[in-house]
Amino acid sequence: MAVENNAPIYPIGVASRLLSLHPRTLRIYEEAGLVKPVRRGNKRYYSNDDIDWIRCLRTLIHDKGISIPGIKMLLEYTPCWKITNCPAATREKCSAYQDRTIPCWQLTGDVCAREHKRCEGCEVYIKALKEAGGVAGP
Repeated sequence: MAVENNAPIYPIGVASRLLSLHPRTLRIYEEAGLVKPVRRGNKRYYSNDDIDWIRCLRTLIHDKGISIPGIKMLLEYTPCWKITNCPAATREKCSAYQDRTIPCWQLTGDVCAREHKRCEGCEVYIKALKEAGGVAGP
């Protein structure tokens, strides 16, 4: 049985070894709002999508020289409806489209978030994050 890419299966210690970085670095990314591991009690669990996103973060930070605040700013300018060419009828119901001051994945009551169950598993969210690794613009 295959594991879904958005399934939170790696505790922080395993994730840090997979990524060859210190667990504190993962906590820093979480504190900055760049990654949202699933919490079970006081433990964090990361998915394969999280691991891929963190690799993109590392590339942006170390290879491209972009700071964490810079990455956050880039993500704020990547609207999900532009990535998916969302139909107008869907856009009009979407709180991310109506209030463009907040990135869509930070809106837990969003229409898209409800349809995809969790933003972390949302194909728009994952694609935006992966494209941000290539510094794609809006």
